Amino acid sequence: MNLKWNTGDSKRISSDHKPYRTSNVMKKAAVTALLISSFTFNIGFAKDNESESLQKIYHIYASGQYVGAVSDEKAVDTLVDNKIEQARTQYDGLTLKDGSDITVIPEQVFASNTDDQETLDKLDDLVTVAANAFALSVNDEIAVYVKDLESYHEVIKQLKLQSVTEAELIELEARKDSTDSLPQLKENETRILDVLLKESVSGVSKLAKPETVLTVEEAVKFLQKGSLEEKVYAVQAGDVFSEIAQKHDLSASELTKLNPGFTQESVLQIGQELKVTALKPLINVEVLKEKKVSETVKFQNEVEETDTMYKGDTKVKQEGSDGKKEMTYLIREQNGVQTGKSVKEETVTVEVKNHIVLKGTKVIPSRGSGSFMWPAEGGYISSQMGHRWGRIHKGIDIARPSGFTIKATDNGIVTFAGRDGSFGNKVVVDHQNGYQTVYAHLASIDVNVGQTVPQGSKLGIMGSTGRSTGTHLHFEVIKNGKQVNPISYLRK
Repeated sequence: MNLKWNTGDSKRISSDHKPYRTSNVMKKAAVTALLISSFTFNIGFAKDNESESLQKIYHIYASGQYVGAVSDEKAVDTLVDNKIEQARTQYDGLTLKDGSDITVIPEQVFASNTDDQETLDKLDDLVTVAANAFALSVNDEIAVYVKDLESYHEVIKQLKLQSVTEAELIELEARKDSTDSLPQLKENETRILDVLLKESVSGVSKLAKPETVLTVEEAVKFLQKGSLEEKVYAVQAGDVFSEIAQKHDLSASELTKLNPGFTQESVLQIGQELKVTALKPLINVEVLKEKKVSETVKFQNEVEETDTMYKGDTKVKQEGSDGKKEMTYLIREQNGVQTGKSVKEETVTVEVKNHIVLKGTKVIPSRGSGSFMWPAEGGYISSQMGHRWGRIHKGIDIARPSGFTIKATDNGIVTFAGRDGSFGNKVVVDHQNGYQTVYAHLASIDVNVGQTVPQGSKLGIMGSTGRSTGTHLHFEVIKNGKQVNPISYLRK
């Protein structure tokens, strides 16, 4: 124990020796003996007896506060030493010392009237134990205390190992010490370029309360979480996931991350506990990586219009094929979560070929475009294609139009215009592209065989001729000689 001593004749404090104060009475006697030779031997003898009757006591101060006096300064040493030894049983591995500012000032008195036990009891409450420690500061503010410099470096290492493997960290440190250039990355290879602490971290030796000195594991956990405790919220009646998040200044996705197994659609039970503290680390670890991958470049579909082909005709000009390229990315991660990605290098290894289709734009009134307009003025489909009344209905029926004009659904040439049994008045248009359309039950016909009819031109008037139960249009589409469902081709 290092106690401070005061001699009483000056303000100098030393921990190397214990000075004693010379009696003022003795000093006066010596001067008097030199100046007044007429003093008798009896007077001098009386002064010596007075000096021998003086006793020494020790005044104790703790952190500037007067505690009391004791007759034996060794009792103070013993008290402090016992306090330190007791703390060592609780804080194994720490270097402990007296953390209180105790000053001992001796004094010689004629009569010693000290209550040692009372003073020592008071002092026992004031004595503190301190530990030699290493303070780790984040952005110039002390965050944690660890045992020593070695523990400090181990904390930094363990923080980094939360984001990279030990092998990666060792390799990175070896590369930093080398002057060799980096080799080329192989395909699908990832390389760590750096591991950084986002915050300013420093350390210094300091005395600390033993209970505040953390192990490496405890320090890492504290710095990662920012707190050693997590708050929970007990679900109440009427609570929903998103509202709980909002109530605690969290997004729904943040609340989901804090509570694995829960989603925004989870059914919550009353009393169920959710973590609601979005822990913000005191130290964030950023990892910079580079990664090389081979990526497929999907071909695009292109359409080129040409007036050398008829409208409605198409032709493949170039078959599409995927390309390939080697990509080297720079990737940034913070605490294991990717925060950024940029292209460092790109090399095309196989050129992509887009799929190109030629589309005809040449229009002539006698040739269809392949796009079929609605053949009536409004109306609705009153009967579908398929089985009906014991026979196959080869087209659709359109009834209740807003007007009764029947129109050519696409460009073409009239190949039939007249009466046809159960169809009544019927018109057939050949669109010169593999398609034919049939219009039946017309009240009247306005075109002739061989006539060219542009899309939308009038063919006749809707009626109920032939086998018909009411005014409507029977409409068919024939593709390359086969009946097809008109609904699949018409645009209303």
